[in-house]
Amino acid sequence: MAIHLTDDTAADELLTDDPLALLVGMLLDQQVAMEIAFAGPLKIKQRLGVFDATTIADTDPDEFAALFKQTPAVHRFPGSMAARVQSLAQVLLDDWGGDAAAIWTQGEPDGKTVLKRLKALPGFGEQKAKIFLALLGKQYGFDGEGWRDASAPYGEEGSHKSVADITSPETLALVREAKRAAKAAAKKV
Repeated sequence: MAIHLTDDTAADELLTDDPLALLVGMLLDQQVAMEIAFAGPLKIKQRLGVFDATTIADTDPDEFAALFKQTPAVHRFPGSMAARVQSLAQVLLDDWGGDAAAIWTQGEPDGKTVLKRLKALPGFGEQKAKIFLALLGKQYGFDGEGWRDASAPYGEEGSHKSVADITSPETLALVREAKRAAKAAAKKV
C-alpha cells in the first residue's frame, strides 16, 4: 500500500505511513488543489517538529495558525483551517486515544460504522466522510463489510470521482476530467 496524492515523495510517504496525516490531508482538502491539501501534513510536521494529535492539540492556537501562514501556506485559509486541524486533534485525543486509525480499526467496524464515526469529526460532512471511507477501502486496506455501499458513489469500483481513485498521474487526470464534467452538467441545470 502506497498513497500517491501529491507530487512530493516525502509527503506521500507520510500519508502512507501515518493515518493522522491522511486524515488531516482529507480535512484540508477543500478550496485548494488536492496536492496542496495532502501536502499540508508534511508542512505541519516540518514546521512543528513532530506530527501527533497531542502536540497539535496542545500547541498554542496563535502559534499553530502562524505555522499555517508561513510561506508556502499550508492552506489558503490558514487561520480557520489551523483551528479545524486542532479541533480534529482534540477529538482524536478525547474519543480515540489520539489514534486516527482507531476510527476504522477499533472493534472491527463495518462501513456504516466507520462512516458514522467520520461524520462525527470536525470538518467531515457526509460527502467528505464518504470520500475518505472510499479512500480507506480502495487504497488503505480497510475491508469492513459494506464499505463500498456506505461510501457510495465514491466506493464504486473503477470510478474516477474523487481523491479515493487517484493512484497515478493518469488517474488524477481522469478524476479532474470527471469533476469538470460534473460541474459543467450542474451549471446546465
